[in-house]
Amino acid sequence: MTTSSKGFFLNQQKYILDLLQDVEILHAKPAITPVNNKLKLDSSSKPLMSFTTYQRIVDKLIYLTIIRAHITFVVSLLSQYMDAPTIQHFGMMKCILKGLFGYDIVMTHNGHTDIMGYTDSDWATNALDRRSTTRYCMVI
Repeated sequence: MTTSSKGFFLNQQKYILDLLQDVEILHAKPAITPVNNKLKLDSSSKPLMSFTTYQRIVDKLIYLTIIRAHITFVVSLLSQYMDAPTIQHFGMMKCILKGLFGYDIVMTHNGHTDIMGYTDSDWATNALDRRSTTRYCMVI
């Protein structure tokens, strides 16, 4: 976080660079990571031999969702396979990592103390488990 007379700038670039280096894709071409809500993730592809790296990276991705809400849904999907990830899950995780730059938050002084909340829900359209997904955003 950086402060100035205009407000706060929330930035996780150093954290992301360290994460990309851990997975050895620091110099990979950046990717845009939209995910189709009808994506079929399952446990039928080849399992990872050692999934401790997968678990550690997904844990770090969960932390990144604090200011990168656009990856929340996919990270939620990946976290469902923490006990038995496959090669497909690891590839999807790498794709998410390649699309993390450019989503920082600037919180400016706005002269008031009002709090506004926004929410959006997706009712059971996830083809994998038919669960609902809800997102929210609070603005000060």
